[in-house]
Amino acid sequence: MSDSLHASTVRLTGSDGAQVEAYLATPDGDEPRGGVVVIHHLPGYDRATKEMVRRFAELGYDAICPNLYSRQAPGADPADAAAAVRAAGGIADEQLVGDVQVAAAHLRGLPHANGKVGVIGHCSGGRHAVLAACHLDLDAVVDCYGAFVTGTPAADYPLHVTNLVPLLPDLRAPLLGLFGRNDRFPSPAHVAELDEILTTHDKPHTFFSYDDAGHAFFAVDRPSYNVAAANDGWERIETFFHEHLGA
Repeated sequence: MSDSLHASTVRLTGSDGAQVEAYLATPDGDEPRGGVVVIHHLPGYDRATKEMVRRFAELGYDAICPNLYSRQAPGADPADAAAAVRAAGGIADEQLVGDVQVAAAHLRGLPHANGKVGVIGHCSGGRHAVLAACHLDLDAVVDCYGAFVTGTPAADYPLHVTNLVPLLPDLRAPLLGLFGRNDRFPSPAHVAELDEILTTHDKPHTFFSYDDAGHAFFAVDRPSYNVAAANDGWERIETFFHEHLGA
C-alpha cells in the first residue's frame, strides 16, 4: 500500500435530511480495506480530530469524522460551535446514532471498502462510540475514556446526558476501552462497573487502564497528554482494528 493519502471535506445527508459536513481521508492504492468512523470530542470538529482521521488513513483505512455540530453551528469555528452546543445541552443521542449510521454507510460505499467499519471516540466521543455500537451493526468499537457510559451525572451537569447501562446488553461489536486511573469521569469504579456488565452479558471487550494518566491523555495539545499511555494506546488501537477490520 502507498503511504500517500487524500483528505477532503464531504457532505453527508443525515437521517433527518440535514446536510452534515464531514472530514474524509483515504489512503492511495486499490487494496480492500476497512473503514473507521472517528467521533470528535466535546471541543468539536477540530484540528486534533482531523489529524486522527488522517492517521487512520496512513494506517490503511478509509476514515471519516462527521461534524456533529453542523446543524447547530454551520461554518462556525470549532470552539464557538462547541460553546453553542454545550449551552444547548449537547447533542441528542438520536442525532448521534443517525450521523454515525450515514458516515458508516459512506465508508462502505467507497470503491475499495471491504465492508467492515469500526468506530472510535474520545471523551464525550467515547460514550458516543459505545452508544452507536449499541444501535448499529459495526465491527469494532474503541472507547477512549468516555464519561457516563456508566455512572450518573450530577444534578448540575451542564449536558443532557444519561448513562448507557440499559443499552449495554445490546452492544453489537467487540469493545476496546482505554482509560486513565487518575480520571474522575470515568473513574476506575465506573470502568469496573462497565467491565462487570459486559462480562455478565458475554460481550467481548478488552480494557487497559494507565497509571499516572488522567482524562484526555491522548490530547497532544493539552497538559493532560501522557506520552507513554498515548503511545501504548495507539499500538493497541492499531492491533485491535487490524484484527477486526483488516488493513
